[in-house]
Amino acid sequence: MKQIAILVLAFLVVSCNSKAQDKKEKETFTVNKTDAEWRAELTELEYHVLREAGTERPFTSELNKNYDAGTYVCAACGTPLFKSEHKFDSGTGWPSFDREIEGNVAFDTDYKIGYARTEEHCATCGGHLGHVFNDGPRETTGQRHCINGAALDFIPKKQ
Repeated sequence: MKQIAILVLAFLVVSCNSKAQDKKEKETFTVNKTDAEWRAELTELEYHVLREAGTERPFTSELNKNYDAGTYVCAACGTPLFKSEHKFDSGTGWPSFDREIEGNVAFDTDYKIGYARTEEHCATCGGHLGHVFNDGPRETTGQRHCINGAALDFIPKKQ
């Protein structure tokens, strides 16, 4: 009986001290700023989305219906994240893309709403962008990168 209690206690200690829980805290990014620096540089909504993993209300971003040629960059650090030719109207109310600029977007698993979703964040500064789902256009990648417009700035293509 004593051995079983020790095994159960050992299991609880190991399972509660998972490396996955530390992942975000230990992750390092090229651009690192203090909370005060982020608050000073970002709008209230940008801060909420990018630094607190918030979500803007659907259909509120001016970038949702923007189909001009150009590049969508991280609103926090300017890293190019998505190209306009990969943008599509998903009808969800958020800017949607069928692919990211490879290497500039990082992925993680998010359980905040009770089930696993693939979260996207800027690979340079760690800012929360949105989530990726497998219900995008089948004729391309099948993916829908559902991105908060507040996490993006748009750089028009030079004529």
